[in-house]
Amino acid sequence: MKKLLLLVCSAFVLQTAQADEGMWIPSLIGKNYEEMQRLGLKLTKDDLYNINHSSLKDAVVQFGGGCTGEIISSNGLLLTNHHCGYGAIASLSSVDKNYLDNGYWAHSYAEELPAEGITALFLENIQDVTSEINAAVGKSKGDKAAKKLDEAIKAMEKAAAKDGKLVANVKEYFNGNQYLLLTYKKYTDVRFVAAPPKSLGKFGGDTDNWMWPRHTSDFSMFRVYANKDNEPAAYSANNIPFQPKKFLPISAKGEKEQDYAMIFGYPGRTNRYEVSYGVDLALQEVNPSIVSIRDARLSIMRRHMNADKAVYLKMTSKYAGIANYWKYYIGQSEQLNRLNVVDQKKQQERVFTKWSKKNDEGYDYLMSDFAAMYADYKPYAKHTTYYNEAFKAATLSRLAAVCAPLEKVLIEHPEKDSIDKYIKVLKMVRTPSMKEYDEATDKELFAEMTKMYFRDVAKSQHPDIFQAVIFKKYGDDNWDKTFKNYTDYVYKNTFLMDDAKFEAFCKNPTLEQMNADPAIQYALSFVHNFETYYQPKLDEFAKEKKKLSKQYVRGLMDMNQGQKFYPDANSTMRISYGKVLAYEPQDAVSYKYFTTIDGLMAKYKPGNDEFDLPQDLIKLYKNKDFGNWLDADGSLHTCFITNNDITGGNSGSPVINANGELIGTAFDGNWEAMSGDIAFDKKYKRTIVVDIRFVLFLIDKMGGANNLIEEMDIRR
Repeated sequence: MKKLLLLVCSAFVLQTAQADEGMWIPSLIGKNYEEMQRLGLKLTKDDLYNINHSSLKDAVVQFGGGCTGEIISSNGLLLTNHHCGYGAIASLSSVDKNYLDNGYWAHSYAEELPAEGITALFLENIQDVTSEINAAVGKSKGDKAAKKLDEAIKAMEKAAAKDGKLVANVKEYFNGNQYLLLTYKKYTDVRFVAAPPKSLGKFGGDTDNWMWPRHTSDFSMFRVYANKDNEPAAYSANNIPFQPKKFLPISAKGEKEQDYAMIFGYPGRTNRYEVSYGVDLALQEVNPSIVSIRDARLSIMRRHMNADKAVYLKMTSKYAGIANYWKYYIGQSEQLNRLNVVDQKKQQERVFTKWSKKNDEGYDYLMSDFAAMYADYKPYAKHTTYYNEAFKAATLSRLAAVCAPLEKVLIEHPEKDSIDKYIKVLKMVRTPSMKEYDEATDKELFAEMTKMYFRDVAKSQHPDIFQAVIFKKYGDDNWDKTFKNYTDYVYKNTFLMDDAKFEAFCKNPTLEQMNADPAIQYALSFVHNFETYYQPKLDEFAKEKKKLSKQYVRGLMDMNQGQKFYPDANSTMRISYGKVLAYEPQDAVSYKYFTTIDGLMAKYKPGNDEFDLPQDLIKLYKNKDFGNWLDADGSLHTCFITNNDITGGNSGSPVINANGELIGTAFDGNWEAMSGDIAFDKKYKRTIVVDIRFVLFLIDKMGGANNLIEEMDIRR
């Protein structure tokens, strides 16, 4: 154990990490400093991360809970991706004031619009608490150890939160071999400032998603507000623009190939320590199921959205999220197969097992235990996927499923406090759900998803609703007719989507009403079936995988002493570094490291949902009215690529040059390296970045928002 702790404390990298591979913990970035200098970095270690004075980490926020943003002025101006602000922009839009389609540019503070539900989380400190956690757990095993771990984490987080002044999270790293306590300040008054029209912010749509070359102006702008003491506060007209400890200056000089590039951000999840059995399960069962379900969901949603602009605005944010990872899983499977990742991991595992036996290290049983664990779980993997992706696809299904704990309380402990608690939960779920609800779309989703569940999940694993109700009462040789007729009955007779009936139920909820509601009985049939028979299997699988994975990572560290290790991404701040770099995706094909507005115009298709362009931009292009934002080569660069290591959650991350200046905002990865969350590919991995000069050009020339240009520190 002492040997392990020395390794953990001294380095953070996976196997033989290269300069462009690795999502590094900011507080320990000094371990990489010499390599960063060699690549061109001109800043000091303290410029990157320091808790005693301002550093780059203070200019980077977790935006909206799932993206990254950067502060780019002394008045709290925040830059992120268009797709990160998409939901907020859609919510603020209406058919009459369609900021999503038409764009929006605030020319004064008074024109900035409150973005309800959007937050900005600023990292305050990172503290290693591994020894404290280990001491609290002691020699306990199994459920007892899990309970002690949970208690220790809650106690640490409560103490660090300082009576709610901070947000505190204890996160595990290296699959539970290390624990860090992270504290944040959370600002909730965030206002929408600017965004280009959707045709630019989402240019290329699903066709160009995860692809290079790219020409998308994927950015939006918000502003963080604070009270008079510069502290977090709920929205108030009296709040003032936040004064940051640090904001990023902007370089309008442009970038060249081989230039140093660094990214700060909040990458979501990677699983690079996954064993071959897990990758094989993803390829054979999980990924194909997700793609099939989402393909059907998107087709239904798209048809209804295209027919009605109001429906489009309701559902467009949700559609974008589903589409993004629909294509992601297609690409991930393709690249995992192309790179033979399963075979590569099997070879690594053979080496690991041989080393363990030779050195009597006690890890030689791990791979056989992994094999047995995955073999036990595999028959239920598709069921789990369909339960989460298909059963919960319709708004009505998800809402009805929330009634499960209320039913249990009404049966077992019908005390008023408990009932009120779950009625409150039900209302909290229903309110945002109704904002995106369209009955015609939802009914079609409900019917199709129920049919797919029946068709694709093993009959022995079905909930009883299929035979007891659906086919008994509505059965027909034509399955489409069966599920349509059942769906019509459910939607006609549920109280959940009727405001008046729902409120009446909430005032006096009874089991009789729930038992008479077909939507609730449908959902509870699925929930009870899953929670009774399959949730225990999933829980046991997760618990066993956690234990084995912790041992495997510890074993890899033990086997590879002297090498650096970095932990998987876990939605905490990381730094990656590399270079601006072109690549060759296949034989006889070479990609430049940048794209231009000429390429954007070459893709232009008038009236096309993915490749249309606003007339204002076309006019600027024809007049060659590009302002001061041209590159030295005489063209307006739109996007560029680097070999930085990123994943989901890094959307909106600042791309920073050797001098600590912002040169662009990361928004995507490339198709050839979509295996990256499981297996990093040094040859092909690229990060796609919107060039900051393209952003400034649109703010300046298209938005006429000189007020925003003037408050930035732009360096030429």
